[in-house]
Amino acid sequence: MVAHPFSIPNFRAYWVARLAATLGQMAMVIVIGWQVYDLARQSMGIKAAAFQLGLIGVAQFLPLLVLSLVAGWVADRVDRRWIARAAVSLEALCALSLAWLTWSGTISLPWLFGIAALLGVARAFASPALQALSPNLVPKEILPTAIALSSLAWQGGTVVGPAMGGYLYAAAAWLPYAVSAGLFLLSLAMLLLIGPVPRSAARFPGNPWSQMIDGLRYVRRNRLVLGAISLDLFAVLLGGATAMLPVYARDILQVGAEGLGHLRAAPAIGAVATATIFSFRPLKREVGLKMLFAVAGFGVATVVFGVSAPLLTRIYGPAAVGHDLAPAVLLSLVALFVLGAADMVSVYVRQSLIQLYTPDEMRGRVGAVSTLFVSGSNELGEAESGFLAALIGPVAAVIGGGIGAILVTALWAKLFPELRQARTFDPPATLEFTPKETST
Repeated sequence: MVAHPFSIPNFRAYWVARLAATLGQMAMVIVIGWQVYDLARQSMGIKAAAFQLGLIGVAQFLPLLVLSLVAGWVADRVDRRWIARAAVSLEALCALSLAWLTWSGTISLPWLFGIAALLGVARAFASPALQALSPNLVPKEILPTAIALSSLAWQGGTVVGPAMGGYLYAAAAWLPYAVSAGLFLLSLAMLLLIGPVPRSAARFPGNPWSQMIDGLRYVRRNRLVLGAISLDLFAVLLGGATAMLPVYARDILQVGAEGLGHLRAAPAIGAVATATIFSFRPLKREVGLKMLFAVAGFGVATVVFGVSAPLLTRIYGPAAVGHDLAPAVLLSLVALFVLGAADMVSVYVRQSLIQLYTPDEMRGRVGAVSTLFVSGSNELGEAESGFLAALIGPVAAVIGGGIGAILVTALWAKLFPELRQARTFDPPATLEFTPKETST
């Protein structure tokens, strides 16, 4: 009888480590955004503060852009456990620094931007190492289940973490950073419990730069992986409604920091509900089509969220906003719930396809490319939303982004028929990649 991944001690420790680290990362992301907007708004006004939200997205993305190929190469050459341990330690240091600066009242925009960039460095190395580590911890027979659980830990942390950060910030501004530091230390402790793991014998011909580029070459040649990664990049890049949540919470829905927690909790609940269903009834058929429909649903939910406040304010007047049970707030929460559920379907399918269709010796580098694309969609999506909001206003930016996500899904269904034709998660019998031979 094949064991369940949770029956393997190394995988249990890994799963807790990834969940804790992701919770800490995402709790910090939402609070950093709120503090940047709050500080900038006091001296610059709403539109200029929204522009600063865009800049904070750039500050977090630039280290990923510069370091991702290096981080992927390192993850395929160095013990992935120690890479993850070092990165999580750096994240803990960042969280402790922000907790102290906020508690002491010395927090400022330069500190927020600098530490956000340092967090980007840590994430650049942590993400490919953790993604590539999970398949090394379990037998091949239960690898699909392990990948699904690993994706669940990451996605669960991604959607629950921001909600947690919003609620903690409402209690005390320094508290989410302190809790995040504790989560990073828990993650580090779990990673230290993971014993030596087997690695496949990998060939690394050519010079280091050529080896780094091999991850890009593999993604470019595997159209199923390329289509899945790039769809997420452009859809979320355009439909980054969550980047505007601080603006919506404070100035459009008028529900404050506590309301920001509710808004961030809504997609979390949608994603967790979807993940719970998958844990009992995993997707088995027409996985590509379901991913396409999920991304389109993500765009529709984004549009509904964008129009809820202006539409219902016209109907109900000022009573449409301002408290938790106001009509515009309730419709916004429902739209965000659906958005989170649709995003979970997309993430589940994409991560499973990437891991199952990639040979182990390439997982670090392909994982780095995936991280670059996903982070590009998140951080650059925040930047795009912030810059567009500064130009045309936050409501128009959200609605336009949702429409863009729907159009991208339709275009990708045509450009990548491999996505429509992906019936199951079953990979080819052999996964081969011939690295480009270069002289050293």
